[in-house]
Amino acid sequence: MNMNFAKRMERMQASEIRELLKLTAKPDIISFAGGLPAPELFPVEEIAKVSHDLVLKEGRQLLQYATTEGRPSLRAKIAKRMADKYNTQVDPDDILITTGSQQCLDFVGKLFLDPDDVVLCESPSYLGALNAFNAYQPKFVEVPTDNGGLIPEELDKILSTTPKCKFIYVIPDFQNPTGRTWSLERRQKFMEVVNKHNLPVVEDNPYGELRYEGEILPSLKSMDTKGLVMFLGTFSKIFCPGLRLGWVAAEHSLLTEFVKIKQSADLHTSNFDQGVADAYMEAYDLDKHVKEIVALYKHRRDLILESMEKYLPAGTEWTHPEGGLFLWLTFPEGVSARKVFDKCIEMKVAGVIGDAFYPNQKTDRSMRINYSNMPDDRIVEGIQRMAKAIKEAM
Repeated sequence: MNMNFAKRMERMQASEIRELLKLTAKPDIISFAGGLPAPELFPVEEIAKVSHDLVLKEGRQLLQYATTEGRPSLRAKIAKRMADKYNTQVDPDDILITTGSQQCLDFVGKLFLDPDDVVLCESPSYLGALNAFNAYQPKFVEVPTDNGGLIPEELDKILSTTPKCKFIYVIPDFQNPTGRTWSLERRQKFMEVVNKHNLPVVEDNPYGELRYEGEILPSLKSMDTKGLVMFLGTFSKIFCPGLRLGWVAAEHSLLTEFVKIKQSADLHTSNFDQGVADAYMEAYDLDKHVKEIVALYKHRRDLILESMEKYLPAGTEWTHPEGGLFLWLTFPEGVSARKVFDKCIEMKVAGVIGDAFYPNQKTDRSMRINYSNMPDDRIVEGIQRMAKAIKEAM
């Protein structure tokens, strides 16, 4: 069939990670590729109980259409959680429940971007966000990034010389893909720069509660005095991703615009799923559940770092994430990540080639590694196989 698609479809590609997951879903492949939570920690029995009780208690209301903004009692719980965890005071009325935070990334693009507008991002940045924004035909400008995250002084230079900058997208906590976290000082300097230029900020925080060492740092939103920061949160990594529950917290006039977009997209996020999350938080201790997740992921992070130290060849470098689900491998000069990946697949192990996370710059020297989803023996075996693949690619 000869269909006449919109021009934006020329920029749309199947997500490299989603396609890769099809390949790595085979049971004989040890996959460090996805960002999958550990399924053994999903509270299956508790969810079964609260779902059953919830349907009996409010079934007819639960199965009906609901307000676009989301379940009021759930929004109140989210606002309290943001205050408790990130020192961020948000009115529940300034929170919109979305179908995963990925939906909100699409909404940001729809709200702000005309063709050839500029999106600023870290270098590298989350592929899913780049794909969401890409549909609206922007140009991407990567802000130089070091081991401490985005460099505010470099952002200031770019904003002083680059027209049509519409917003900046950042992940200050345990960034995807690198696992890096911004210091408090770096956050404060960043906010000084965006305030100076009145630049809207998309602060994506899927992993912030999954901290293994040190204290949770205040969000950028908590430092926002001008209503510039849109805070994106999700239940995917602290509860379960299959429910597709996320949210955006933003200044009220901005949130009103998100609500309009949501009404044209899907009217409202699943009323049932919102009810399940709300009822779970009412009946059980989500903080206790998150502590169990943190304990397991910290163990797996420690094990993968130990295994890399033991088996990976000299010249290979990696980040030391203080939390989250990912770390970033950098191969020795002259070693192609594409070649390492191909060797890895031959050896039944997989990561994600780092170039997928750069909208412009390509280096072919890096790989994102996830450690949350594999049991101990598979982590050690996987790193041994990867070490062999790197040596063969040298």
